[in-house]
Amino acid sequence: PGGKQLEPLKYGKVATEASVSRKKVECCILGTMSLLYHCLEKGMSVAFVLRDVGVLLIEGSMVLMRFYLDFLEKVTGERIQDRATLKALQQLDMVVSRVVPVASLSFSGRVIIFPK
Repeated sequence: PGGKQLEPLKYGKVATEASVSRKKVECCILGTMSLLYHCLEKGMSVAFVLRDVGVLLIEGSMVLMRFYLDFLEKVTGERIQDRATLKALQQLDMVVSRVVPVASLSFSGRVIIFPK
């Protein structure tokens, strides 16, 4: 939809950036996608911990993205010190602490966490 073209993942570029072999990158990505597919097929809750960004939680038909405060500060280009702004972000369920257990973000308290 919208005339957007999908680009194939450049395994070689990922391998170079991560300083590992292309085969290892391919195996890791395909293994992760396979596990994700099976978890979602069985209705399990999954969470992707995105380093320096936040947590993407998929639970049933609900998808929720929560961001680390320092990531939001980088995006906005300013410190979020105002208590009212911070409280509003928390009430909108947009902010998550790095120290909060990921399972506590789900309704069931049980979640498969990627990557591990």
